[in-house]
Amino acid sequence: MTQLEIAGLGLLVTVVFMTCGWLLSVVRQDASTVDPFWGLGFVLLAVVFAISGDGFSGRKALVSALVGIWGIRLAGYIVVRNWGKGEDYRYQAFRRRWGKSYWWVSFFQVFMLQGLLMWIIALSLMAAESNRTPDHFAVLDFIGAAVWCVGFFFEAVGDWQLARFRADPANEGKVMRSGLWAYTRHPNYFGEATMWWGLYLVAAGTRWGFWTIFSPILITFLLLRVSGVALLDKAQVQTKPKYRDYIESTSAFIPWFPRRQKASLASDTPAEQTRSTPT
Repeated sequence: MTQLEIAGLGLLVTVVFMTCGWLLSVVRQDASTVDPFWGLGFVLLAVVFAISGDGFSGRKALVSALVGIWGIRLAGYIVVRNWGKGEDYRYQAFRRRWGKSYWWVSFFQVFMLQGLLMWIIALSLMAAESNRTPDHFAVLDFIGAAVWCVGFFFEAVGDWQLARFRADPANEGKVMRSGLWAYTRHPNYFGEATMWWGLYLVAAGTRWGFWTIFSPILITFLLLRVSGVALLDKAQVQTKPKYRDYIESTSAFIPWFPRRQKASLASDTPAEQTRSTPT
């Protein structure tokens, strides 16, 4: 298959997969169903590209494994975190706005939009798994895998630290600012973006793979400006004035040493850090 044909197959698989997610959301009366479908969709596309692509088998196995580890962990984390908590506030706002037309609106505005973004971002996976040259592991494969490991550490450990913090009743009303959260307000978002830059490096090591630079740029933009850092920080400041102290003292995205400490923050500001998909 040509790369154009593989890309078309990936788009078809994405539409079918996200349509299944939408149907499940209608049955459950909860559009939050889309959230775990984000990570699982990339796993599915990585497998599809590996099967249909003619790239080096070792590289296909590497990319499929990295995406599989990330996507399955993320989907599992989101399911456990959201279990029994009802629909996400973002989708509740859509529901109030559109009323009885909500389910059709959610099909296009939530599921198909996320599916389109997923497919575009995943084109770097297609490049890595379908290009025949080189037919062996290259330097960028190892560098990309190492960068991916750094990103996975920040996302997985950040989520784990926050989950433990919020599970302790003694931390009710406090902000998480220890561990990775002391160096970045969003270690999970930073980690996710870093992983995609690592996967892009793997793709860039193949013939013509460099053209998929838009993949990590798009996911980084979404996490920074659309549904990640900007959205969450804005919501926190509006509802919790002292959250601004955390903003002023801690890097928003790239980990760095805290600029200052405020003792009052640890006891007066509720923590509401959440994970959401980039739309």
